[in-house]
Amino acid sequence: MTVRPILTLENPILRTRAARVRSFTPELQTLVADMVETMHSAPGVGLAAPQIGVSQRVIVVEFTEEPEDEPGPAMTPPPASVGGTKPLPKPSDVKPRRTHLYVVVNPGIVRRSPETSLGNEGCLSIPGFFGEVERAERVTVRGLNRRGDPFQVNAEGWLARIFQHGIDHLDGVLFIDRAKDVWRVEDETGEEEIEGRGPSHTV
Repeated sequence: MTVRPILTLENPILRTRAARVRSFTPELQTLVADMVETMHSAPGVGLAAPQIGVSQRVIVVEFTEEPEDEPGPAMTPPPASVGGTKPLPKPSDVKPRRTHLYVVVNPGIVRRSPETSLGNEGCLSIPGFFGEVERAERVTVRGLNRRGDPFQVNAEGWLARIFQHGIDHLDGVLFIDRAKDVWRVEDETGEEEIEGRGPSHTV
């Protein structure tokens, strides 16, 4: 596994629609492994193949469930109630956070919820900038796994946002194209300008 350089905004590959994967070769498996390694190194929660200079329709997404997303006690048990009448949960009752790694080849969104929400997004290819982007609250994503088997993911909330962001990359679309506002993290008092979008107010 190799950490590959991540392309930034000025590279035209990021504005090119990526090609569909036609065969599941050893080279594709190497690409996937390198994408995961690069995502972890960045660090990030998702990466699209064009971001490392490969114009193919492949994304990797890693999502860690927060304790409140799961039934049962959170990772850190609550203290006993006053008077000590309520015992702490047994270690076996405490559920750890679960991390899911998705590798999706030729992904497509086949269903979007009518409900949308605004959320802040950044991008490994546009370091130092964040923006407020409106996305569907829930999506259904279909694609192939790294072995070429079809599968489907029903995603909501933050996971749905990561998938939408990643699939946009495969169509040459960046979050700044959809953002209602864009700001530079390093400067929270002035205004910065991204080419093609005009000035954006910092927050």
